[in-house]
Amino acid sequence: MTRLRTALPGPRSLELASRRTSAVAQGVGSTLPLYIESAEDGLLVDVDGNRLIDLGSGIAVTSVGNPAPAVAEAVHAQIDRFSHTCFMITPYEGYVEVCEALNELVPGDHEKRSALFNSGAEAVENAVKIARHATGRTAVVVFEHAYHGRTNLTMALTSKNMPYKHGFGPFAPEVHRVPMSYPYRDGGLSGAEAAARAIDLVEKQVGATNVACVLVEPIQGEGGFVVPAPGFLGALSAWCTATGALLVADEIQTGFCRTGSWFASDHEGLVPDLVTTAKGIAGGLPLAAVTGRADLMDSVHVGGLGGTYGGNPVACAAALGAIRTMRDLDLSAAARRIEGAVLPRLRALAEKTGSSAASAGSTSTGLIGDVRGRGAMLAIEFAEPTPEIAGRVAKACHAAGVVVLTCGTYGNVVRLLPPLVIPDDLLAEGVDVLEEAVLGVIA
Repeated sequence: MTRLRTALPGPRSLELASRRTSAVAQGVGSTLPLYIESAEDGLLVDVDGNRLIDLGSGIAVTSVGNPAPAVAEAVHAQIDRFSHTCFMITPYEGYVEVCEALNELVPGDHEKRSALFNSGAEAVENAVKIARHATGRTAVVVFEHAYHGRTNLTMALTSKNMPYKHGFGPFAPEVHRVPMSYPYRDGGLSGAEAAARAIDLVEKQVGATNVACVLVEPIQGEGGFVVPAPGFLGALSAWCTATGALLVADEIQTGFCRTGSWFASDHEGLVPDLVTTAKGIAGGLPLAAVTGRADLMDSVHVGGLGGTYGGNPVACAAALGAIRTMRDLDLSAAARRIEGAVLPRLRALAEKTGSSAASAGSTSTGLIGDVRGRGAMLAIEFAEPTPEIAGRVAKACHAAGVVVLTCGTYGNVVRLLPPLVIPDDLLAEGVDVLEEAVLGVIA
């Protein structure tokens, strides 16, 4: 293709890979052995001049563009003024502005408060801290296929062993895992039925009065882009309200217009007690947050929340630029347009491969078992629950200069997370390459 100047990886990337071997810990992996020099909307340009179509957005981070003009301008202006003071020492307006924006955007009309951190895992840890402190309870309920981070507590919350947990235990206690609503694998269970199954296990094995919080991704990310059946989240919310447990929505991958609304919780009218955010919040800079009911957030003693870099002023400036871009460009609508363009093509591709996965939750004996997702968070799950086929498809896409990612407990899901500002022609070309890669597997 004209976008590719060399075989992949090119000579400069190979040179950097050699340097990496003697400098970077082997435990830090990379999906592609290509070293990026610059980027623009929907494209990554490597050190050899190869232009790659980006359908990964740095795992849903660069949704507003890479770089987005408003983010770049805000970052430059802030770094010229000052780079850091630590909000816990001498505060600054940017931190307050980001919290005000989050309090407005996060679902619910109730009074809210926010606290800023560095990463999604850190946000999740602090949400659990807040829930335990506010309720006086200790048990945390999580779900099969969940991913919540790589720290000790969030590894305990995460379902998948390899590569996230293997050899790193023992893990934090009082974490209890129950089945998720997974329409493709649930044998026809409705959302209400799947919730009843999970709740029954919690009540029998944990005890409702011991549960500080139920932590759930409204759409699971690393676990396979699993969209729960309608009613599942609402039933969990109702149970939490009835028992005094808190509902914590992990919107780290789904938040900030990714699913066609500001938050995935919006699609079911869900109003969580606490919401964790990160990834798309700051256009590529590290920032995360916990936002929730004011009484819960304010229940923690002064000094109980914080961190040296949490809410760094440069990251806050980037977040304000990113949120402004989301509003100005109506990126929720852009995500819906991406769904409208891509999801029918994925379903047609399933039919071409002899599959019947033409609608969410359908089962199939063909190559593609399920096609699912919402907004610009879309996936195909291969019927064979092994990583081999998904790996071959992803490798073929990478060789053709298209960045796609795999995920899922079984490693058998290819996920698409294009930037919400990707041009239509690049999106179409990227999906063309994906189609060719899938059809090549059965050729």
